[in-house]
Amino acid sequence: MTALATTDRLFFERADAALDRAQAERRLATALGGSDDGELFLEYRESEHLSLDDGRIRSAGFDTAFGFGLRAVAGEATGYAHAGEISDAALARACASVAAVASGHSGIASEPPRATNARLYTDANPLVATEFPARAALLAEIDAYARGKDARVVQVMASLAGEFQAVQILRSDGARVADLRPLVRLNVSVVVEKDGRRETGSFGTGGRHGYAPLTTPAAWRGAVDEALRQALVNLDSRPAPAGEMEVVLGPGWPGILLHEAIGHGLEGDFNRKKTSAFAGLLGQRIASPGVTVVDDGTIPDRRGSLTVDDEGTPSGRTVLIEDGVLAGFMQDRLNARLMGVRPTGNGRRQSYAHAPMPRMTNTVMLGGAHAPEEMIRSVKRGLYAVNFGGGQVDITSGKFVFSASEAYLIEDGKVGAPVKGATLIGNGPDALTKVTMVGNDMALDPGVGTCGKNGQGVPVGVGQPTLKLAGLTVGGTAA
Repeated sequence: MTALATTDRLFFERADAALDRAQAERRLATALGGSDDGELFLEYRESEHLSLDDGRIRSAGFDTAFGFGLRAVAGEATGYAHAGEISDAALARACASVAAVASGHSGIASEPPRATNARLYTDANPLVATEFPARAALLAEIDAYARGKDARVVQVMASLAGEFQAVQILRSDGARVADLRPLVRLNVSVVVEKDGRRETGSFGTGGRHGYAPLTTPAAWRGAVDEALRQALVNLDSRPAPAGEMEVVLGPGWPGILLHEAIGHGLEGDFNRKKTSAFAGLLGQRIASPGVTVVDDGTIPDRRGSLTVDDEGTPSGRTVLIEDGVLAGFMQDRLNARLMGVRPTGNGRRQSYAHAPMPRMTNTVMLGGAHAPEEMIRSVKRGLYAVNFGGGQVDITSGKFVFSASEAYLIEDGKVGAPVKGATLIGNGPDALTKVTMVGNDMALDPGVGTCGKNGQGVPVGVGQPTLKLAGLTVGGTAA
């Protein structure tokens, strides 16, 4: 069954359906008359979570969401209304509300998104594949395995989360697009203790697929092993030094720094409004030669991938920086129209209760020619940052502060002692010019990213090879 047929059954053909599709299309055509753009976004979502702490189920929940968002766009103005029910009465009220934005406006409706036959992930609902008791038993098995691995383990936390989202997007010109989106995630945290000192290590993995890839013994044991490894590394860490020094970033998840410090500044709305540090620099060199960054929503089964975005545009692979030169921005339909370019499939929203805006999908720096060992050998004294925790970024200036959850000193070209409390301080545009070596080991993150913007959170992916940066400021805790 196609995604359109499945979502028709959810929204229009249920025994208790309160909205007729033909009537919805008539109301939509009237409400959006004179508008430049707009759509009716229908959503059904099931989500669940299950967490265990110290051998006991700490929390469990299951939730469903069912509703619509209606948008009318006239020039730069947007009218948006939403409801937590899908009925003709609710749609009529929403139509009356959003129609006001186009009052007196005689726009020409934008062309509908092009159709796509691509499917980047399964249509199956992961929440019905296994029973709840089986998932609870798996978390208990994770707890037992972690404690059996090392006597220093004093606490284990594990969680499974999954969701299934079905969306259909209707336009006033009769175009319809649908998508069925699975999403799952496994997280493990381990606390170890030695001589009164406690440290934590964490690892998570997930993607747009069922639970099966996460619940094989090889997968969940690998997650436990990595969380335990990080905890034991931190147990032997010493305070990080401070000062300006060379920094080597590891592959994969450290791309979160790229996402936050650079990626947001390459979203269309910030550049159209000239609030980005990259505004007005299209076609100019903004990074070192060899730096190529893409936003790619077409990677199969990845957390940030989308068959179509939340406006119905097929996801794409957008080159943002090519060999150091600013090549493009991520666009939703509204900003693309106002900037005179094509949408790139980056119109995203958290749910039916939110209007779409340009957002990242999987933001990745492509690999280069250098071996990671070569980069380490080239550093006299510096920091090797393998994993990151939280951080803060100012979009307008590009300034960032990121904390490293796993880092090591580099001394005389060799990786030395692990350090704790290291932070990287700088700004995105400046950091791009300080990349001196790009590794040949590009890797994607394990599938755990969530991006926040204007109060909305959406799943995303990141990736990068090992990178060497010159002259980055490191904040430390060493006396």
